[in-house]
Amino acid sequence: MDQQDEKGSASGSDAKADLTRRDFLEGTGAALVVAGTTPAFASAEGRTAAPAGPAQQAPAVPTTAITLTVNGTTHRIDAQDRWTLNELLRDHLGLIGSKIGCNRGECGACTVLLDGEPVYSCSTLAVWADGRSVQTVEGLESGGDVTPLQQAFIDYNAPQCGFCTPGQLMSATALLERNPSPTAREVREALAGNLCRCSNYNAIVEAVLAAAGTPAAGGAR
Repeated sequence: MDQQDEKGSASGSDAKADLTRRDFLEGTGAALVVAGTTPAFASAEGRTAAPAGPAQQAPAVPTTAITLTVNGTTHRIDAQDRWTLNELLRDHLGLIGSKIGCNRGECGACTVLLDGEPVYSCSTLAVWADGRSVQTVEGLESGGDVTPLQQAFIDYNAPQCGFCTPGQLMSATALLERNPSPTAREVREALAGNLCRCSNYNAIVEAVLAAAGTPAAGGAR
């Protein structure tokens, strides 16, 4: 075979190889398209042929009948076992003063008094309040009059955005009930679990001291 025949043979071989690769790729692409659509048709056909079964219902959430006193009023409620005390107060009793901040028992915005003790209502189950007394920030007011502590918060500009204020008030109320004349240090310790995102801590401590009648309110700083 001469050189020209060898080149011609090589060119034919290359063309044949190119054609084979092209045919392979085209065939593969078609196969992928078919493979991608076939299961959908099969699935649709299977759904059409499948007999209709009974509707699936979500399992009932367990409930417990509880009785609790909130701001002096007795309530009897079938509470879902998963409800938090804050959820019960806000969503089912309409007492929205207790705020949800972190919702994991860290910021104190949801603080209420349970038998006189401050608790985070976002991490206290409602069923735990059965037979107990709850006081929220709405329960501080009496006959349209605010408490001396609430008035001191106003006078000393303790609220800023106000979101933490209900929890601050409830923790301070519990403090003053057990210690009518706290020092600035004792006030800070009692309110350590209540965070103020506005960082208005000095004014808050001064307000609590003023409500207690402590003359050296400036000692909060």
